[in-house]
Amino acid sequence: MRTVTCTAPVNIAVIKYWGKRDTELILPTNDSLSVTLSQDILHSKTTISACKSFEQDRLWLNGKEEDITKNRRMHNCFREARALRKKMEDESSELEPLSTYKVHVCSENNFPTAAGLASSASGLAALVYTLAQLYELQISTSDLSRIARQGSGSACRSLFGGFVAWEMGSASDGSDSKAVQIAPETHWPELEALVCVVSDAKKGTSSTEGMQHTVETSELMQARISTVVPQRMANIKQAILNRDFNTFAEITMRDSNQFHAVCLDTYPPISYLNDTSRAIMRVIHEYNKDGVKAAYTYDAGPNAVIYAPRENMPEIIRLIAHYFPPPATITLSIITRSSHKKVIPIFPAGSVSRLLHTKVDDGPRTLAEDEALLNSQGLPKRLA
Repeated sequence: MRTVTCTAPVNIAVIKYWGKRDTELILPTNDSLSVTLSQDILHSKTTISACKSFEQDRLWLNGKEEDITKNRRMHNCFREARALRKKMEDESSELEPLSTYKVHVCSENNFPTAAGLASSASGLAALVYTLAQLYELQISTSDLSRIARQGSGSACRSLFGGFVAWEMGSASDGSDSKAVQIAPETHWPELEALVCVVSDAKKGTSSTEGMQHTVETSELMQARISTVVPQRMANIKQAILNRDFNTFAEITMRDSNQFHAVCLDTYPPISYLNDTSRAIMRVIHEYNKDGVKAAYTYDAGPNAVIYAPRENMPEIIRLIAHYFPPPATITLSIITRSSHKKVIPIFPAGSVSRLLHTKVDDGPRTLAEDEALLNSQGLPKRLA
């Protein structure tokens, strides 16, 4: 039996991916760009074991066995990775025929699934990266991202650290729809992120379902695809390369706002934000009145991600903790209530349940054998 364990990070888009021009190959309607966050805070961990004696492919997700036969997107990733391994085996008879072995997969997220925190992106990136290590695939990270894209579109961006663009491409077979790194995690070390967990609940409308309704019914979406996003992509790439936070922040907030505007323009409308989400937006705009010091963005969920220079983060944490006090069971010594003017009413305790202070960081990591989620028989060490 051969076993490999890897982790993959969450990426949070600043230019949003929302809509497919090909639902089977997961080809997007526009380019997108994201920031990779530290795996020390948010990650998916996957162990894959391959063995000649395994009778079938099996999957355990967060301690529960899933019916892998119903997961078409995961099968796409297996098919592509196994085909590449098979080609290597055909060229060298010395290689073990791993492509013919069934696999056992065990994966865990250290954060809520389907709550708008990019769990599918990190999960599928971890799967594909672990398969690549298991099969010893000799391909570039961008080529590997084309496989991850077929599992979950945003997963292709989680294969890189730092600042990552997903180029939509134009080829009908998806061969040029891939992720590329714009700048490594070391490029802008002063930039940090604060994840405000507003809700751990599974969202009412899945991203897959929501984006297709938007493509089919939103009149605003066409203007976004044809005009707005191409210009924003060029401008934000330059802002990142120049470490120009003012431009980066404005584009990030405008694109988040427009993404949620096209969701509301969908018929029937889709709303991923709640009152707490909108209140955080108002607080950040008030905070920026004397100069741009922070930027919010929201994916398909109510949880805010605030980007800011490192020097501003202590003040931002105090500000969020002031207006959105932590649950009664949590004490934050950094809360100070005397230094803030009243921008919005103080929200009930627990409206923001957690604050996760993190940074821009690296791509997937391969872990040591003793960190595997599967035991020596290829079964999970922990079950829910």
